[in-house]
Amino acid sequence: MLALLCSGCSLIPNYHRPAPPVAATYPDDGGPALGNTSQLTADRIGWRDFFRDPALRALIEAALRNNRDLRVAALNIAAAQAQYRAQVANLFPQIDLTGSGAYGTLPAQTSVPTSSTGIGGAGGSGATSALVATGPQHVPYRYFNAGVGFTSYELDLFGRVRSLSRQAFEQALGYDETRTSMQITLVSEVANAWLTVLADRELLRLTQETVTSEQRSVDLTVRTVEGGTNTLLAVRQAQTALQTARANLSQYARQEDQDTDALVLLLGQPLPADLPHGRALEDQGLLTDIPAGLPSELLARRPDVRAAEHDLIAANANIGAARAAFFPSITLTGNGGVAGSALSKLVTRGATTFSFDPQVNIPIFTFGQNAANLALAKRQRDIQVAQYEKTIQTAFREVADALAGRATYADQVREQQHLVDAAADSVRLSQLRFTAGVDTFLPVLDAQRTLYSAQQGLLQLRQAQVANLVTLYKALGGGWTERTVAAK
Repeated sequence: MLALLCSGCSLIPNYHRPAPPVAATYPDDGGPALGNTSQLTADRIGWRDFFRDPALRALIEAALRNNRDLRVAALNIAAAQAQYRAQVANLFPQIDLTGSGAYGTLPAQTSVPTSSTGIGGAGGSGATSALVATGPQHVPYRYFNAGVGFTSYELDLFGRVRSLSRQAFEQALGYDETRTSMQITLVSEVANAWLTVLADRELLRLTQETVTSEQRSVDLTVRTVEGGTNTLLAVRQAQTALQTARANLSQYARQEDQDTDALVLLLGQPLPADLPHGRALEDQGLLTDIPAGLPSELLARRPDVRAAEHDLIAANANIGAARAAFFPSITLTGNGGVAGSALSKLVTRGATTFSFDPQVNIPIFTFGQNAANLALAKRQRDIQVAQYEKTIQTAFREVADALAGRATYADQVREQQHLVDAAADSVRLSQLRFTAGVDTFLPVLDAQRTLYSAQQGLLQLRQAQVANLVTLYKALGGGWTERTVAAK
């Protein structure tokens, strides 16, 4: 009765979720209302609905099928689940069917075991023996037994085994959330890698156009020198700009190849030969009106935060197992079957044997081992608390940074476009003045450099703007569902 009553005991401390160590609201980015709940939140928007580029969708699908990191994460889940099932099995006695036989010689006047305790037995106490009373010669003996029983089954009086089972269960859940987090990260990494490749291609195209334009300038300058209206210095200045653009052409070609290799690594396979025709960098059509909500909602949206909480609960459960070590433990060993000096005697009357061996272990002098293990378990719990809080702080910062980017990138891109337009007009006017002989070629060269630099900056800003939206989508917990979940 005492064992049944104590079997419901648990020494696991009551779990209380730590308060989020962040501000109650995000900085206002000037976008949609942060508390607006009428729209779908990021975690309820599937990546197929967020990304409109068909080429990017095909790449994400390939990565989700073939990425090795994601495959390892799935295997870690399976391993953790198997470990949990193995730990739960310790709550029940392991019943085995055993059989053994022994043959040998013993000196005279020797007790030969005739029960499960002895040669070939299954363990246990209270065994009986038969005295062999013969002459001084060694006598042969035979002993056979067969039975069914369990060995060293621990009664979980103080919840030690259940605490370890709870720990394994929470760790398995944590691995599951980690896989979801890795999938979200993979989707965003593939998207950003593809956007980088698109930006490289745009830079390469822009540089090729610049090389063509600079070549025309060189040809024009040579003609003006031949006509006597300019000097060789203007030709050298034009050639300098041309060679600079050609050097950039090689740089951007190498950069495109390297960024494509990085994308292939994420995919886990070469680029598909049947990749659909994609959209241009400035025409990706990503959603821009995703409401950020409140920081407390990250606890439910972000799988990395949920994984950190599962690790914290697992560490809390481990304290219960460490506490149980201070209390007595009871292990049971039992076996029932048949035994005899010959195989034929195993089926005769009177061959039945039975043993039951309970053991009580009461810790008295452990020289501080149990106390040290308990202190270690508590410190590990404290470490998990700090890691859980750091995960929340990191999530808050990622969202806040992405919101700040959403508020400013649009204005910056617009102003950079104005700079490109002004630089292009400056190139046109300076070329007219140079052709008319009013100015030297140096103002044309400066205007071309300004235009080229402004165009490069515009492409980089567009890439950063789209990548920031991808980061915001990821930071808010989106990217793992495949289809939009209908809003309630």
